[in-house]
Amino acid sequence: MILATVMISFTETRTITGRVSDDQGKPLAGVSVKVKGAVTGSITDLRGNFKITVSPADRVLVFSFSGYVTAERNISGRDIINVIMKHEAPVAEEIVFADQAVVREYSKSAQAATGVVYGSRPYFHPYNSNFNTEGYASVNENGYRNVRNNPLSTFSIDVDNASYSNIRRFINSGSLPPADAVRIEEMINYFRYDYPEPRGAHPFSVYTELAVCPWNKKHYLLQTGLRGKSIDKSELSPSNLVFLIDVSGSMNNPNKLPLLKSAFGLLVNELRAQDRVAIVVYAGAAGLVLESTPGNRKDLIMRSVDNLEAGGSTAGGAGLRLAYREAEKNFIKGGNNRIILATDGDFNVGETSNGSMERLVEEKRDLGVFMTVLGFGMGNIKDDKMEIIADKGNGNYSYIDNLQEARRVLVREFGGTLFTIAKDVKFQLEFNPAIVDSYRLIGYENRLLDDEDFNDDTKDAGEMGAGHMVTALYEIVPAGSDENIPSVDPLKYQVSRMTDDQKYSEELLTIKLRYKLPDGNASKLFEKTVRHDPLPESEVSDNLKFAAAVAEFGMILRESEFRGTATMSGAAALAISARGEDTDGYRAEMIRLIETAKGLRTFADR
Repeated sequence: MILATVMISFTETRTITGRVSDDQGKPLAGVSVKVKGAVTGSITDLRGNFKITVSPADRVLVFSFSGYVTAERNISGRDIINVIMKHEAPVAEEIVFADQAVVREYSKSAQAATGVVYGSRPYFHPYNSNFNTEGYASVNENGYRNVRNNPLSTFSIDVDNASYSNIRRFINSGSLPPADAVRIEEMINYFRYDYPEPRGAHPFSVYTELAVCPWNKKHYLLQTGLRGKSIDKSELSPSNLVFLIDVSGSMNNPNKLPLLKSAFGLLVNELRAQDRVAIVVYAGAAGLVLESTPGNRKDLIMRSVDNLEAGGSTAGGAGLRLAYREAEKNFIKGGNNRIILATDGDFNVGETSNGSMERLVEEKRDLGVFMTVLGFGMGNIKDDKMEIIADKGNGNYSYIDNLQEARRVLVREFGGTLFTIAKDVKFQLEFNPAIVDSYRLIGYENRLLDDEDFNDDTKDAGEMGAGHMVTALYEIVPAGSDENIPSVDPLKYQVSRMTDDQKYSEELLTIKLRYKLPDGNASKLFEKTVRHDPLPESEVSDNLKFAAAVAEFGMILRESEFRGTATMSGAAALAISARGEDTDGYRAEMIRLIETAKGLRTFADR
């Protein structure tokens, strides 16, 4: 009886709550709250509130945030802890190559480019946007295309979802994201939908659904989705991984290198004995920290990661070249050969322009080595560079704003993030002019292809991971519409393919897909005809309703000219109606983000 009581006392957990504010009483959102010595933790919400579960063995909580002095609090006998964090005056740091020579260098150029500088390290105040040097590729929204002149819509798939977690970071920090940070297809693809499991010869299934468009009742909304074949972890091929870690001065913030270390701890726990890991780091120069090591040597791998510190300039190109060399040297035929790049993308030595980074990864992508890019940080994050590296390097891109997101990307979706089942996946939809007057692809602006690219196997396209889902939405204007949709004059020399008896009058469109197997060079073709069969409002699935709610949210954030009657309240109501089981709470989180953004938007409009 006594033993049982003792055992219970050592296994019971309790919850600690509290609020974190600055020395002027303002709440701090996004503060990392961790048990000292642990890799898991929590983060404060928009009001500075946090909640964390601790065990009897835990003694100290650590509170860290960019630009503030890290605080520690003893938790013995306390269930409520309120913390006031003070601004810090940063000092110079050095880059440490674990178990190797120390490379000391200080980079004035990197620091001067990233924000206010105190001493010799950049400093960011979360409430001052004047020093924000974040970089985003411009997005020019797709307009309507007339079917008689443009019957084909061709694009590369995109399984990236970095935009959504980045938007979440902005909103949770109390501000709306810049328009170009909002990539609607990545927002939609952050969420999972109830698509059928693949059956047959192809490694994915195709799903379609058609209904009235929520923000324009005169239009239809078409959802088309892919679901990749799921593979049990025990059946995954062995991995040859290279961790490519940015340890430059710009990574010296709590939401960068420290969060990165915790994230990689989650990934290392997933590795098996047949997997191998090498670690390459870069600052002013690139260096090999750990030779390729079996995945069951977790202590050695994590010690090499934990020993890293940040400082110096950023030779990202040199780091990429060394990582590719290591991946080639340890290449596993038939295995998963992949570089995992963790960075804020702020390169300033060697190859630095977007064009030079694009050429570098294009030069290397035919080696059979895939790429995963993990973005970290705020204030100077170069989203455009990281998107290019992932897209042109046969890879995927995620933005890690907290440890929960790291767990989602590297644990829950381990197979989809790290194991490719199809590469160079291209969509081509042919619309029937008897049914469709014009159409608009929502998002994918940076993934559009020429129609001729569809059959050209030399043209690069997106990759699909095990268990991944890809969703695309089209807004469709039906034939016979009296709307004034921009178009061109009737063509003089072209012959219409429509027949007098309207042979295809029941067909809305035909979907064609091309893809290659991960180690293949010749593409395979998949076709599916979609009938003109719109669902009544009462039968529309949660799939289409929730995807539509996300699209509405994105269009409002972008202040899109195509948002029609979309409102924050309407998007939230639609999302609530389609929340479903929501086991992981991701859909509920988006509903809360909409409500928070609604308040921020109201404030901004005053």
